[in-house]
Amino acid sequence: MSFFSFSRQSQSCDACRARKVRCVRENPEDSKQSCKHCIALGIPCTYDYQPKKRGPPNLYLRRLQEAAAAAAAAFEHHDQTNDASVSPSNSTHQTIASPTQSSSSPSLQQQTHSPFLESCLTPIQTVASTPSRYPITADTYHSHYSPVNTISTTSFDEPREVSGTSLLPQKPDETQSYPSSSEPYGAFSAYNWSYKHHQPLPIVPPTIIPPLSYYHRPHRLEDIAPRDRISLVIALFFDFVYPLTPCIHKPSFMADLHTKREERDPLFFALVMSTLASTLVQVPRSYLPMEHSVVRKLAQTCYEASRHITIASYDPPTSMHVIIRYFDCVYHFCEGHDATQHAAFGEAAHIAVTLRMHEEASYEALDPIECEVRRRTFWLLFDADKSMSILLGRPICLRDEDCTVHFPKELDDEYIIPNAYLPQPRGKTALVSGLNYISRIFALLGEILVRIRVDKRSPPQGQFATARLEEVQALHSRIMGALAHTPEPLRLKQTCLHNCLPAEYSGAGFRQATFAEVKDFFDNPKASRANALNPFLVMQANLYVTQQLVRFVVEQYRDELVVTLQGSIDEHQVAEDREAVASDLLNILHSIPIQSIATNGPSLVHKVRFVASTLLDTVQKAETAPASAARAHAFLWDFLSILSEIERNYLLDDERDGASSGGGAVMV
Repeated sequence: MSFFSFSRQSQSCDACRARKVRCVRENPEDSKQSCKHCIALGIPCTYDYQPKKRGPPNLYLRRLQEAAAAAAAAFEHHDQTNDASVSPSNSTHQTIASPTQSSSSPSLQQQTHSPFLESCLTPIQTVASTPSRYPITADTYHSHYSPVNTISTTSFDEPREVSGTSLLPQKPDETQSYPSSSEPYGAFSAYNWSYKHHQPLPIVPPTIIPPLSYYHRPHRLEDIAPRDRISLVIALFFDFVYPLTPCIHKPSFMADLHTKREERDPLFFALVMSTLASTLVQVPRSYLPMEHSVVRKLAQTCYEASRHITIASYDPPTSMHVIIRYFDCVYHFCEGHDATQHAAFGEAAHIAVTLRMHEEASYEALDPIECEVRRRTFWLLFDADKSMSILLGRPICLRDEDCTVHFPKELDDEYIIPNAYLPQPRGKTALVSGLNYISRIFALLGEILVRIRVDKRSPPQGQFATARLEEVQALHSRIMGALAHTPEPLRLKQTCLHNCLPAEYSGAGFRQATFAEVKDFFDNPKASRANALNPFLVMQANLYVTQQLVRFVVEQYRDELVVTLQGSIDEHQVAEDREAVASDLLNILHSIPIQSIATNGPSLVHKVRFVASTLLDTVQKAETAPASAARAHAFLWDFLSILSEIERNYLLDDERDGASSGGGAVMV
């Protein structure tokens, strides 16, 4: 193999550069020789062009040059008006002033011309300079300290502490993307100039956001909180949050934590931070041995640490991005940040679509763990999308007809390994089965919502309305039988029928006993957690309440279609149907331990409140409504006051009242 060396083309003359043609001379080494083009044109061949330096302008050198010119002009003016000689002792103590001061400073009028120009041409390392009135922002950054911390007057060689932020500066021995101070002045001089010349001077904090690349680097969990505290929160996540949001593969996640992957992978650090933030706002207060203000501050710190990293790492997108944004959405929902919550959900949904997580064909080349994580995460987003659509009247983002992805395999995480699916033991119900069943319910909700909104834009008439009514009745049958074949751990054990509501479902005694149970659950760290730790009881509450919500929506639209076709409807029958919904919902809530209901958090309260408030309007409007319907609704409203107490206990801000923001969406 041969190697060839090429000599760099010398600078083109001014004429060839202007015409953008190649400048050719007989002897390229002779810079005084005219090029062939200039000889042919009969014009002088000059080389006056000075190439501009790449990068930002060297404002410091410009200030020196302007100061030199101003000093020279001042000296000439002084020499013409006054022949006084300059004392040699004064010239050795001059300092360089800013351009705005050079024309009026008496010290500059006393300088000799030659020493000043010599000082301008000396290397910057030998010049003692004061900070400019217009400092370069990058001058305040250095690899040894964070640009967002408080400025200290101590030496900049020492690493600084960051108060109130999650992104601490790296230690001097850690890898940095910025050049070190040992680099020559020619490269990235803005960083090194301030480090070499501003050491003894205080610097104002930067006024703009630092580069995104600064934050997208590995971090240590200990920079956020003690590792044992983080381990406690992670354990609470898998005990209380994971059964409803199983979008993390527990064995691989815990293995990565054990090997400290977050110190090598910034995106994994962001995943841990978002997991912590969403968990801190979802678990009961008594489970965290910290003050409420400390919990809220830690949750905010974790969220911000994750956000700083992920905004710089969208490309290439990964499933981890989707999970992080989903957890951020949950965090903002619990904190009452409605607009931010919807923005986070939008990011998660669109990244998922970018990854084609809605298409089954995109899963062919993935390993089993990645396949199941993506499937679970997508169906969580799908379910949340339908919740927001029905409860807030928002457009559907993920439509069922666009989705071909299968439901997740009903396997627990320990039976999903990188290269194979292991068989689930016979008789052991997988936790993900709860997600699959509720996703089927939300898929039915999506079907009815599409029909409702199409018909609202163009109401069906005649035979089309009849056909639509048949479709809605078929959907009603499907939703009523959606949970008929659930595995035994997910099957609800009802104690009575809807037409036989026990008297103990209401009354002061029941309310007092239930409120006391709720208070003990949230305030007593030693209270029994058996029911709250039973994931299937927790999922039962979510499944059956959601089923009644969708049933209620279907029946409402069915009645509207009947009115369109017949012109009227039997109000007595409508009241009986509403009584059945209220009674069934009430039986569900009484059949599940209050601790299991409380573990579902505010999302369950939103669903019950939606049904109860709409039922109240129906009962009040129906003049012929039976007394049993009003009684069932009164019982349900009493229970809703208990659920509101549960919702209030999840608020980390004691100044906020018990009612959550009305714009928040139910997360599954």
